[in-house]
Amino acid sequence: MAGSEELTETDRRFLVRFVPVAAFIGGLCCFTPVAVVLLGIGSVSYAVSLTDLLYYEYAWAFRLAGLTFLLSAFVVHLYVNEEVCSVDVAVRKRRQILNLLGVVLTAGAIAYVVWLYVIVEIVGLLLGIW
Repeated sequence: MAGSEELTETDRRFLVRFVPVAAFIGGLCCFTPVAVVLLGIGSVSYAVSLTDLLYYEYAWAFRLAGLTFLLSAFVVHLYVNEEVCSVDVAVRKRRQILNLLGVVLTAGAIAYVVWLYVIVEIVGLLLGIW
């Protein structure tokens, strides 16, 4: 296709390294009670009460922290690997930056959903937390 751009190897490495970490950070509201039970730090009833607190009161903070981490890593990636150090360079590479941002946000959302609503959900059900 004319005008299509493929991801570079550094872009792929960025996605593989930082998107799962951002999804993990965003899903800590529900993974923390699972970790408490798995590590033997607390009982299932304590994990249930911790889930109620973290998910219903502070889930937005964990999601915001994950998104902030992902966007910060994206900016550092652009600065270090893509050498976008000024506004002029950013304007010249606008299409590449916007395409990569779309891929990063989409991959982050998919990783978050798979991590939180598939993996953590299954482990939580097996442990009897929810």
